[in-house]
Amino acid sequence: MYEITVDGVAYPLRFGMGFLREINKTVQTPVGGAPGVKNSVGLRHMAGRLIDGQVEALLEVLYLANKTENPRLTMQALDAWVEDEGTDIDEEFDRVMDFLRTANATKKEVRLLEEVVAKSLAAAEE
Repeated sequence: MYEITVDGVAYPLRFGMGFLREINKTVQTPVGGAPGVKNSVGLRHMAGRLIDGQVEALLEVLYLANKTENPRLTMQALDAWVEDEGTDIDEEFDRVMDFLRTANATKKEVRLLEEVVAKSLAAAEE
């Protein structure tokens, strides 16, 4: 279990199916040739934003990972946490990505995305 401590309170985070359902709701794309059908791609989108180092994405992921847990985080508390000089934001990006790479609900999609990014970067360097 992953947790973060904000103002002395430990908040558990779970990267399970509840998290996957919630994060996938955040971005949907139409499925070509199937009117009214949408593909939920929130995890893929958010993982890409994490790879890019977007702090807002990190906070959204943490918020959603805590949504099924108690005590509950607020975005205001997360904002204060990230602004705290004692928070090692680089370490937190690494920790979140490590959990996304290993959680059963997210690991396959995250690994595939990382492979695509690595191939894209390699091609850009050629």
